[in-house]
Amino acid sequence: MRAAAAIETFLEMMSAERGAAQNTLESYRRDLDDAAAFSAATGVQLTLAEPSIIRSYLDDIAGRGFAATSQARRLSALRQFFRFLYTENIRADDPTSTLDTPKKDRPLPKILSESDVEKLLSRAEEETRDGKASHLAHFHALRLHALLEILYATGLRVSELVGLPVTVARADHRFLMVRGKGSKDRMVPLSTKAREVMNKYLAERDLQPNLPDNPWLFPAMSESGFLARQVFARELKGLTARAGLKASAISPHVLRHAFASHLLQNGADLRAVQQLLGHSDISTTQIYTHVMEERLHRLVTEHHPLAD
Repeated sequence: MRAAAAIETFLEMMSAERGAAQNTLESYRRDLDDAAAFSAATGVQLTLAEPSIIRSYLDDIAGRGFAATSQARRLSALRQFFRFLYTENIRADDPTSTLDTPKKDRPLPKILSESDVEKLLSRAEEETRDGKASHLAHFHALRLHALLEILYATGLRVSELVGLPVTVARADHRFLMVRGKGSKDRMVPLSTKAREVMNKYLAERDLQPNLPDNPWLFPAMSESGFLARQVFARELKGLTARAGLKASAISPHVLRHAFASHLLQNGADLRAVQQLLGHSDISTTQIYTHVMEERLHRLVTEHHPLAD
């Protein structure tokens, strides 16, 4: 089987049987197409590649400046691809089985202090009360405030946030039902403040022409029908600067980190945070253990009778 056909068949399987998200499928396609082009340049179809070719490919992307995390992701895509070929009897072996995963340092997530988050949310709320703003600017201010309050209250991935259906707001429940990676659903609690801000935004949203029929909470004139992640990130950067904070240090994902870190700092259980973030593996959530270590150290130094 030629590489292009094998890749298409593999992606169809990932979509139909494993429920892989569109972003995941596109990432697999890019990685496998790149590996297939490298293998073809050596005169061998990717489906017939030996371990030496895969190893040379990994050396090649390392030479192109790919970080260890990116190299590991490429190898992971190849492992799944060749495992699929082996399972389907398309080839008799898995050439990636003897390859080591590139070692990578796991960077600590960027952390925002609670006071910085409060500054950001206060500035967002303040801008919704600007009496001189145009109708459209007022609507955008309400939208940005709602996005931030929901994000910090729930720790959603930015793709989950901008893609929320409007029915979650109309339900007026204390929990949001969120569809995350792999089409897995999870419930996350919504704070009273976040729900109030969301309802205020929703009331204004329903007054906008043509928007009430849109199925998304944060609609936009885009291919998806909802607000693009890049637009939200750009608006957040602008708000951050206006709040007197360093724009380069804040992004939607940093606020997700802040949600998790602040929960742990205030005594939340790591397993509970794992469930709220939608991590399938506890090891992913363990990047936040340095926060717990700081809290435990402070607990001992402040309360142990023999502490200095």
